[in-house]
Amino acid sequence: MAESQDAEVDPGVFEQLRLDRPHAARVYDYFLGGKDNFAIDRQAAEHLLKAFPGCRVTAQSNRMWMHRAARYAAEQGITQFLDVGTGIPTSPNLHEIVQKVVPEAHVVYVDNDPIVLTHARALLASGPLGRTAYLDADITEPGSVLRAKEFTDLIDLGKPVALSLVGVLHSLADDLKPYDIVRDLLEPLAPGSLLIISHATQDFAPEMWDRAVQGYKSDGGGNAQVRNKADVTRFFAGTELIEPGVVSPIKWFPDDETTRRVDSGEFTEIMCSLYCGVGRKP
Repeated sequence: MAESQDAEVDPGVFEQLRLDRPHAARVYDYFLGGKDNFAIDRQAAEHLLKAFPGCRVTAQSNRMWMHRAARYAAEQGITQFLDVGTGIPTSPNLHEIVQKVVPEAHVVYVDNDPIVLTHARALLASGPLGRTAYLDADITEPGSVLRAKEFTDLIDLGKPVALSLVGVLHSLADDLKPYDIVRDLLEPLAPGSLLIISHATQDFAPEMWDRAVQGYKSDGGGNAQVRNKADVTRFFAGTELIEPGVVSPIKWFPDDETTRRVDSGEFTEIMCSLYCGVGRKP
């Protein structure tokens, strides 16, 4: 993969873009082979890879699982989606997946990174029958998401919603009260709504993940916190878990490509150190 190049950045927006520290969305973009990242992000990503060589595979398997989970939700008749922690768009995006199943689907994307905002406005365009919107908001303030015009214009709280929190909750340490955040986002959603979560875990490679997390923190990436299976399962409180429950992404309805990569030895539970699951609100 060709190394991405940094464009010159106006000093006036340097702090807004937070280029003095890595950002999770840009590090994730680097792992997926994107070019929307900066030297500080690539440095953090390479440090993560030295500590845990599976980081790139983890990102890839997470993205593939998101596609399957979103498709599953659409196949259940869900036509409204709230994707919190969108990240830099990498096609196919969530709305492209679900609108193939339900062309009239409404999707609200939420993130708070200026680079994500720029790309979202340019690339997250709905199909002709559906609608998409991008909301610049912080996951740690769920009320600001639920009150935003972008949300209220597109989401009917009288009908089920798929709430997607894919690869974002491990960016929130316990002091930010992530369980309360998930509860507050889920509480107003109608019965039949789905909660879609993936989360990095140390369970399959604890020593490597400890080094990776400590290295990410020392690079200025913030208080990342991987969690064990019991802790990830706790996020689904108040929902009924869809079988097979909280599992590795390679065990959650794997598609042909996932199966091929498992059979080749590229995808293993250690290399894809994630838990994922879908819960239905009764």
